[in-house]
Amino acid sequence: MTAEVDLSAPLRIADLIAARDPIRVMVGDRVRDRVAAARIFLSKVLGDDRAVYGSTTGFGALVGYAGRADLRDQADNTLAHLGAGHGPDIDPHVGRATMLVRAWSLARGASGVSPHVIEALAAMLASTFVPAMPRLGSVGASGDLIPLGAAAQALRGRGHAYVDGERLPAAEALRAAGLEPLPLDGRDALALVNGTSLTTAATALALARTRAAHRAVQRLTCLLADLLGSDPQFLDERLIAVYAHPGAIAVGAAMRATAVGLTPSGKRPLQEPYSLRCAPQLLGAAEDALRYVDGVVAADLAGVSDNPLFFPGDDAVVHGGNFFGQPAAFAADVLSMVVAQVGNLAERQLDLLVDPARNTGLPPMLAAGPGQQHGLQGVQLASTALIAEIRRDAMPASMQSLPTNLHNQDVVPLGTQAALRALDQARLLRLIVGSLAVGLRQAAYVGARTPTAPGCAEVLDALVAAVPPIDPDRPLEDDVRRAADAVEELER
Repeated sequence: MTAEVDLSAPLRIADLIAARDPIRVMVGDRVRDRVAAARIFLSKVLGDDRAVYGSTTGFGALVGYAGRADLRDQADNTLAHLGAGHGPDIDPHVGRATMLVRAWSLARGASGVSPHVIEALAAMLASTFVPAMPRLGSVGASGDLIPLGAAAQALRGRGHAYVDGERLPAAEALRAAGLEPLPLDGRDALALVNGTSLTTAATALALARTRAAHRAVQRLTCLLADLLGSDPQFLDERLIAVYAHPGAIAVGAAMRATAVGLTPSGKRPLQEPYSLRCAPQLLGAAEDALRYVDGVVAADLAGVSDNPLFFPGDDAVVHGGNFFGQPAAFAADVLSMVVAQVGNLAERQLDLLVDPARNTGLPPMLAAGPGQQHGLQGVQLASTALIAEIRRDAMPASMQSLPTNLHNQDVVPLGTQAALRALDQARLLRLIVGSLAVGLRQAAYVGARTPTAPGCAEVLDALVAAVPPIDPDRPLEDDVRRAADAVEELER
């Protein structure tokens, strides 16, 4: 069934996830009316010889110079100089989510864009077409100029695009998708590029992936405690209540729900290592941080990022900085910190699980026949490499400002880099979570006790159904992904 997105309703992260595939974007009369009203107002303003950035002027540092008189030439002028991106293409799913965010922002009717632009974006999203956008080139300050410039050009039939996953010249891709090249004037072109839609989309998708991993680690921590026979008092409601942090209280409650009925074996130390004992506090702090990111993403999805903005009711054209991606830059950097520490926790839990000195007598590396077999040895090595990769890239981007554009952009947020990096890291975290899940499944096979908590047994049952025991050794990369899928499916 094709998902539907109404441009007159609030935009949700779930809509961005659905945009991976063709979706039905409903424009509606309310959207058409307000977009048309702003467009009529723009014509009036230009007829009155008022100065409008990008329509009567040059761009960026060249704002003091007159633009081209023909507005169609002004579109070429806008987009040509932005063809300077480098690096690999942005993931097509992120590209489609970006175009949905852009359509929603333009549909607010504050950008003075032509109504046919909204209709064209809706038609694009109903197909498998997605512009090829270079990853490198945006500083997230005047919007995601260079990637969105490539997107606008692809919609015109220039550059490259994907259809059904195949990268083609854009004109050919449009024909294959049954789409017409999009005509643009200067305001249309600027409105398509002058916003933070890529940064917003990437941050939102990174948030969704990080939250999924965060919930999975809560369940897997409970299963680890049950398989080892740990005392569950580290989850005691009284203990966590006096800790007083809302995130820890919420996480503690969720983990207790999974661990109801967990009975200690009496074979474990009074106090577990911090990777178990302090898990509610660590994951609770992550929950508090994720709630902050929730708020930023919700505001970004509800906001208009463009410049200038048009307010026909007030007879006003307002020039300012709503294309400045600082909120998402901060939020994406927070996501990177959360990913790194949740990844640290999961990697240390896997290390605990494979160590016979600490895992209540299970075989080293959980090998079914140590020496003849090697169990989780390769998976643990890969997990160590994955967390090292995440930590290496955890330096915040949001304060690495560099002046550019003749000091017109003398401070920049670098939100695009922060957001795309957070999404990369969230994908790596999912692999670490899957690695821990494979380890827990194997622990049950090589001698760990049967879970005493029904909620923990449910998690183990899902893993057993998804991943065969490792006996004999085999390549496990696919098992890691299946295990991650299995734990995430428990949330649906």
